[in-house]
Amino acid sequence: MMKIVFGIIALTFSLISCNQKTKENLSNNDYVKSIKTHRDHYLQDFIKDERAPLDSTDIPFVHFFDANENYAVECSYKEATDKKPFDMATYSGITKPYQVYGYLVCPIDDKEINLELYQNRQMASIPAYSDHLFLPFKDLTNGEESYGGGRYIDVKASSIINGKITIDFNKAYNPWCAYSDGYNCPIPPLANHLDIMLKAGEAKYTGPKKNRPQ
Repeated sequence: MMKIVFGIIALTFSLISCNQKTKENLSNNDYVKSIKTHRDHYLQDFIKDERAPLDSTDIPFVHFFDANENYAVECSYKEATDKKPFDMATYSGITKPYQVYGYLVCPIDDKEINLELYQNRQMASIPAYSDHLFLPFKDLTNGEESYGGGRYIDVKASSIINGKITIDFNKAYNPWCAYSDGYNCPIPPLANHLDIMLKAGEAKYTGPKKNRPQ
């Protein structure tokens, strides 16, 4: 009798465990599909935008790291108390007007990384862009597995709730300077140079670099 009882208990725990794993797999599959959809739209935007450096013939040379839900992380946020304006350097030599909007602490690969969030002062005055924040960064994959000049993430200020915000590094993308000369791409400030390998988001472009007149 006792053997039967223990057998039923073991079977119950096994079924619960299987159900949990099934739910986790379904959740992960949904997430991977959502990132694929995001990337498909991202690539289509190149084709639709006449200003873009790439066209349909270049798309096969655009690559991404595998989608990994572990790189969509909840970060703590602290607003900058003194949002002094500064000129962010670009790879073309000009500068762009930004201010530090706030500070992030994000858990990545069992570490906590610190990042600064920026706001373009010119765009902040335009209603359509007033919610837009900018997160440029560099990491140890640069130059080998990803673009040497760093990558960007777009962030909405309205997504910051109760001092928390989810940053999805799977949505990190290359600046247009990764594909062509002739663009004014901001250089990630030293505060956002990370001492880790962040294998998420867009990887290194393998097509020929173009030359766009200024």
